[in-house]
Amino acid sequence: MPIFAVHYSYSEATVPGRDTYRPEHRAWLGDHLAAGTLLSSGPFADGSGALLVFQTADADALTALLADDPFAREKLVDHVAVLEWVPVLGAFAS
Repeated sequence: MPIFAVHYSYSEATVPGRDTYRPEHRAWLGDHLAAGTLLSSGPFADGSGALLVFQTADADALTALLADDPFAREKLVDHVAVLEWVPVLGAFAS
């Protein structure tokens, strides 16, 4: 199954909303971690965004999955970049 690196970009304007919806967002992430579709995630230290690493059947499945993220639903992500990633070394390499 393909692995995708998802880069969320945030702005200062979305801080209050992200603070409000963070518990729901993290519960959503936890559900996907338990299901095996989320491999890792976390915010950038400077607060500018986050990196999420997913393993899904294809890009369409990932698009549908991301649409259910509370941050996306509440329009708290300013930009989403998705790249299929092929790890050759390390924890995610096959």
